[in-house]
Amino acid sequence: MGARTTALTALIATRRQGAWSDGILKEYVQRDRLDRRDAALASQLVYGVMQNRLLLDFYLGAYCSQKVDHLQPPLLEILRIGAYQILFLDKIPHSAAVNQAVEQAKDNGRAKAAGLVNAVLRQLSRNKVHLPRIPDQDALHSLSIRYSHPKWLVLRLLDLVGPDETQAFLRLDNDTVPTCIQVNPLRTTAEELERELRGAGAAVQPHPWLEGCLEITGTGDLRSMPAFREGRFLVQDAAARLAAMAAAAAPGNRVLDVCAAPGGKSFAMAMDMGDRGQILSCDVHPYKVKLIESGAKRLGLTCIRTTTADARENHAAWRQQADVVMADVPCSGLGIIRKKPDIRYKSPKELAQLPLIQRAILENAASYVRPGGTLVYSTCTVLPEENEDVTGDFLDQHPEFEPVRTVFPLPVGPCPGQVTLWPQRHGTDGFYICRMRRKD
Repeated sequence: MGARTTALTALIATRRQGAWSDGILKEYVQRDRLDRRDAALASQLVYGVMQNRLLLDFYLGAYCSQKVDHLQPPLLEILRIGAYQILFLDKIPHSAAVNQAVEQAKDNGRAKAAGLVNAVLRQLSRNKVHLPRIPDQDALHSLSIRYSHPKWLVLRLLDLVGPDETQAFLRLDNDTVPTCIQVNPLRTTAEELERELRGAGAAVQPHPWLEGCLEITGTGDLRSMPAFREGRFLVQDAAARLAAMAAAAAPGNRVLDVCAAPGGKSFAMAMDMGDRGQILSCDVHPYKVKLIESGAKRLGLTCIRTTTADARENHAAWRQQADVVMADVPCSGLGIIRKKPDIRYKSPKELAQLPLIQRAILENAASYVRPGGTLVYSTCTVLPEENEDVTGDFLDQHPEFEPVRTVFPLPVGPCPGQVTLWPQRHGTDGFYICRMRRKD
C-alpha cells in the first residue's frame, strides 16, 4: 500500500470520524507499514491538504462542472490530494499526480467519475501558471481563501491584531516550523545532545533565545530516535516551556498539575526541580494518565505520581496543600494550528462552552494553592474570552490572589502577570500564560 492510498484513507477517516488527522495518520502509517520515505510523503499529503483545503477547493471549483462541496467522499479527497501535488509539490510530475488520482477513483468505486477527475486535474495542471485570481476586494474573503482559514477565525484575528499581523499569523499556520525540544538535564547536556542528534542525521541548532532547548528538523518520526527512546529530551514548544518556567517549581516543592496529559509541563517542572519533590499529575481519562506514566518513565523522572481526576471536581484532601498548581486547561487550540491544521475547521459553536469549563477548572484549582503559593493558568489559544477574560474575572472575584510579575527571556521579556504569545511576534505557538499568587 502506497503513500497516496494511506493519505486518502486517513483523510476520509478524519472527515467521517471527526478525529484529529495527526492521530489517524500515525495509526494508518503503522497499519500500512510504510517505509520512511512513503510515511513522509503520506504525512506531507495529509497535512498539505488540511492546511490548504479552502484554497484547493477554490481552484478545483474553477475547473469542475459540479459544485466541489457537493462531491461525495472519497472523490473530493482524491481531487484535493491530486491538486495539492500539482500546485505545491514540484518534484512530483503532474502526469503522475493525475494518473494516481484516476486510479484511486477507480479503486474506490468511483470508476464513472474517473473521467471527471482526469479532466479537472489536467485542466489545473495546464493552467498552473495562470490560475484564477483570488478576489481581493474583500480582505476577509481573500485571506480566508488564500490561507485556508474560516472567515469567522480570520475576522476574530483582524479584530485582535489588525490586517498585517493577521496575514503573518495565517501564513505561519501553513509553514513548516522546526520542532522545539527540551534537553533532559538529568541525562545529558545541550551540547552532548546536539552532537548526538547531528550524528543521527538531524538538522539541529540551539533555540535562538530559550536556554536548554534545541530546534530540530529532518528527523522523520522523533520517537524512533535512540535519544528520544532513552529519555534525553522532551518534545515541547517554547511557549509551553515558558508556562513551566512561570510555575518556578523548586526542588522539594509540592506541585499539582490538574490537566496534565500528555505530561509535558509536569515533566518540565520535574526537571526544573531536579526530580526532587512531589508532582501529582492528573487527567480525567485513564488512558491519558498512562501516557503521563510512560513519559515519566522514559525520562527517568521519579517525583511524578499520577491519578485520574476531573479538574472541576474538588478534593478536600488537596485544599491549600500545593506550593504550585498548574492549570493548563482544555481550550480551542487555535494557537497550535501550525501543528494540528484541522483545528481551524472547528465550528465556533463547539467552542462557545469552553470558557465555562475553563472558569470552573480555574476556580477549583485555586483552592489547592497554599498561602504564598503559585497558580499558573495557561491555554494554547489567543482568544481573550478563553484567556484574560477568564483570569480577569477570577482575580476580580478572588482578592486573595494577585498577579505576579514574571521575567521571561527576550523577545518575550518582563510580563506583569500575564502574556499572550503570538507566532508572528515570538516565534512560538499561540499561547497564554497567567501567573498568580495566593497572598500569605
